[in-house]
Amino acid sequence: MQRLDRFLAEKQGRAFRIAQIATNSSDDALDLVQDAMFKLVEKYAQRDESEWGPLFYSILQSRINDWHRRISVRRRFMTWLLPSLDSKEDPLEQIEDTAQRSPEQLLQQNGSMERLQEALQALPLRQQQVFLLRVWEGLNVNETAQAMSCAPGSVKSHYSRAVHTLREELGEHW
Repeated sequence: MQRLDRFLAEKQGRAFRIAQIATNSSDDALDLVQDAMFKLVEKYAQRDESEWGPLFYSILQSRINDWHRRISVRRRFMTWLLPSLDSKEDPLEQIEDTAQRSPEQLLQQNGSMERLQEALQALPLRQQQVFLLRVWEGLNVNETAQAMSCAPGSVKSHYSRAVHTLREELGEHW
């Protein structure tokens, strides 16, 4: 059980960021990650440790897709009841900067990070998720395909399109 706890502790921050980019909501992202963690522990704790990564991201991916479906239905039928999706304060911004960057450097970095987040959010969901799983999580093509329940060729196509779009959008920032 300690190995599973370590695994979840290692993945929670990046999984939160993936869900936050997908939902544009810290609260919803926390719920999705927590739900994915519970499901992994409940259903797959006895599986081999090497299988946990793709399984966890598959569960998270499913939860993100479900969230998008629910939001789509709400927007379509009950737009007046849709809760605000304004992003709350990012908990990662509260971490102390130990590098002691100058205000100019911080401003430039913040602008670049904001532009990256905007560009990631503008990607189609499948491209966004493939990019985040491949780049941020370091999953290989087969693990990403397993996590997203698609063919490895689809992962390669979505990843290529995402990288191409991000290079066009972020050329001056990155």
